[in-house]
Amino acid sequence: MSDQLPASASAPAPRILTVANQKGGVGKTTTAINLGTALAAVGERVLIVDLDPQGNASTGLGVHRRPGQKSTYHVLMGEASLRNVIVDSGIPRLHCAPSTMDLLGAELELADIDRKTYRLADAIAQLCRENDPERSYSYVLVDCPPSLNLLTINSLSAADAILVPLQCEFFALEGLSQLIKTVERVKTNLNPRLTIQGVVLTMFDRRNNLSEQVAEDVRSVLGDKVYQTVIPRNVRISEAPSHGKPVLLYDNGCVGSQAYIRLASEIIRRERELRAA
Repeated sequence: MSDQLPASASAPAPRILTVANQKGGVGKTTTAINLGTALAAVGERVLIVDLDPQGNASTGLGVHRRPGQKSTYHVLMGEASLRNVIVDSGIPRLHCAPSTMDLLGAELELADIDRKTYRLADAIAQLCRENDPERSYSYVLVDCPPSLNLLTINSLSAADAILVPLQCEFFALEGLSQLIKTVERVKTNLNPRLTIQGVVLTMFDRRNNLSEQVAEDVRSVLGDKVYQTVIPRNVRISEAPSHGKPVLLYDNGCVGSQAYIRLASEIIRRERELRAA
């Protein structure tokens, strides 16, 4: 079988957004779980797919690894369907396909497997074809490892768009330019529908002139691709994962939670505009 995108599914396809950045420590996983929670809170059905071997998206939702647990590794290797891997997060309308450390070896094991760059895309397409109302989603958010490897390529090959968390620091634009080049390569060679849905500025500190300068520079380059909402540095955001909760559940009133609620609203509005275009 040739490496082509999977055929369209019979059920309405979810909007697949990959949350990715080749640089670590930018708030990627935090954005994935809190955006997913905010979308679920406004009535969307959301699946978070954890493709990072560290499994921080899973633990951040209170989903803990168990011996013998099936994970996204087994999905990529064709040993389990996505439907059978998904678990309830305990948050209404929000489910998770958890990660395990087995993903560390996935790149080598996938090297000689057919359609190695489309394993996730095929799994999501199969989930849609099953027409299971309990496993029907309006959004799929994929959390990637902080590197450009076969796991990230699988995510980009499956996605409709990429959402880029960008830390307000000195080298932000340099890393962003590398990511944009990667997106263009994937779009040319693997997934022609892939676009940049938006860039969200994270760890923003209004007391720091550098944060303001980075935000200004990024907006001057990418314009309205940069969300108006910025995610501030906030201790409650940092504390929440240790309690196995998104910050929206840990402290709904903190400035970090309110920022993610605004971001979700902005993304939904942008998605509606894209559909209407």
